[in-house]
Amino acid sequence: MKSFASYLRVIAISALVFIAAEYLIDSGDKPAFIEYPMVSVFILLFAIILIGIEIMVGSMNSLADAIMTDEQRKAQEAKKIAAKENAWYKKWSKKLTKAQPIEAEGEIILDHNYDGIRELDNSLPPWWVYGFYITIIFSVIYLAKYHVFGGDNQTEEYEQAMAQAKIEIEEYKKTAKDLIDASTVELLTDAGDLNAGKSIFQTNCVACHMADGGGGIGPNLTDTYWILGGGIKNVFRTISEGGRDGKGMVAWKQTLKPSEVAQVASYVLSMEGTTPANPKDPEGEIWTPEEE
Repeated sequence: MKSFASYLRVIAISALVFIAAEYLIDSGDKPAFIEYPMVSVFILLFAIILIGIEIMVGSMNSLADAIMTDEQRKAQEAKKIAAKENAWYKKWSKKLTKAQPIEAEGEIILDHNYDGIRELDNSLPPWWVYGFYITIIFSVIYLAKYHVFGGDNQTEEYEQAMAQAKIEIEEYKKTAKDLIDASTVELLTDAGDLNAGKSIFQTNCVACHMADGGGGIGPNLTDTYWILGGGIKNVFRTISEGGRDGKGMVAWKQTLKPSEVAQVASYVLSMEGTTPANPKDPEGEIWTPEEE
């Protein structure tokens, strides 16, 4: 048992040293013992020293036990028993239960006898009595709040919580740009968003639509004709989900984030009405904002 406790101490202290090293040493995304091998060496040496100390202390205790007289052993055992009897948890147990010791049960045993079964007249445990008093106090407060002073009932509290949650969700959506989809996206007009959309367009779209949007393999993006519908929602959906099956644009949702799709879609719409160098003939149908 003592050896097991020693093993636990060594493991626990070594683990604390390891956690402290991980917390205090800035090792980036990698664990400290990988980024800095000397940390592993230090922890290993520390554990070896701990094991040595435990072995030395255990040996000294064994030696002390070997040279101890019978009287000293008895005195030590008596101290251990007294310490267990006076332990704080036993004192608390007595206070919370008021249980009578077996030796004193004769004083509280009742007279009636049922097939040899006798009953003790124990006091109610204080923890139970205090809990009962707390329920009485709670019931009085509950009655006063909800039936006298008209506090909100569960339905009203639920409705208030849901209303507050909707407000918080809307506030969160304002900063969580990647939660948008084709049904919630809005046209971006900020210069920073349009410049970001232009950069994405020049990296991924010019091969088919040309740098000025005049069209090549893909359609002209500067006129008012659209194959799958214009407007920010339709353009966002087309970029994200792809064009016509078999001959349209590939879906970019696996490559671009929703916020990036919104940026490039807004940039594409900003090109409408510009004059490309070699515009491709219109494709699709004229689209007006009222159709979205």
